[in-house]
Amino acid sequence: MEAFIGTGVALVTPFNDDLSVDTNALSALVKDQIENGIEYLVVLGTTAESATLSKKEKELVKTVVKEANQGKLPLVLGMGGNDTAGLVEELISEDLEGFDAILSVSPFYNKPTQEGIYRHFKAVAEASSLPVILYNVPGRTASNILPETINRIARDFKNVIGVKEAAGDIVQAMKLISLVPEDFLVISGDDMITLPMTLAGGKGVISVIGQGLPKEFSEMVRLGLKGEVREAYKLHYRIAPSIDMIFAEGNPAGIKAMLHKRSLIKNNLRLPLVEATDGLYARISAFVESF
Repeated sequence: MEAFIGTGVALVTPFNDDLSVDTNALSALVKDQIENGIEYLVVLGTTAESATLSKKEKELVKTVVKEANQGKLPLVLGMGGNDTAGLVEELISEDLEGFDAILSVSPFYNKPTQEGIYRHFKAVAEASSLPVILYNVPGRTASNILPETINRIARDFKNVIGVKEAAGDIVQAMKLISLVPEDFLVISGDDMITLPMTLAGGKGVISVIGQGLPKEFSEMVRLGLKGEVREAYKLHYRIAPSIDMIFAEGNPAGIKAMLHKRSLIKNNLRLPLVEATDGLYARISAFVESF
């Protein structure tokens, strides 16, 4: 799927001071991403604090993003869960108009076996009316989808078109790239190893830092996809310190601090997450000012 090659961005959900959804800031953020070269947008993923959004708020976010986007970029909707039957029901009943794919995280907390993960995504693939991108993030789910399992899913279900691979393991990523069908998208879910993954045969990234530095990060990925290694790594090493910073106190605290410094959003999060400490905010601010 050509639409999902390059840089996708996992959008935050901006909040007002009363912690209601800041629709004006969300609309402005979408437009900022479009203007600065991002290839597609991911809505209601982990970075969006979707776990703390009500059903009504999620519908509001979807509406605002679609209206701000005006069909300019492909949209991916985060739809995952650790209750397979409940997720299947949601896939069947959800209004997916205006979205081009779903991003579905591996079941969290339950710690299923590889066979359990396979059967979960079998059910998701059979229920989804949209292409499916798997999401492997062991640091959050407490279970790793092995390359062999992803390859099995990729070959058995043609509407499963890719995986956001966020195990942070370049060796695992390379093994995965070597196994899956050629047209299956192996997408980095780890900003720091996006470039080496892309150079190894990956198809880009679903990024957090890309939201804060959309022009430069998306250009780095495009250079990597074209094999322009030296120029790509120049950008990588400029950006890399900020990646460590934005994840130092968890996501999305760091990226919200950066977006606040860029005057795009207010620096508000919902509990149990909290804003970046003053010290980290100062470091992020200094980086933005000097970048």
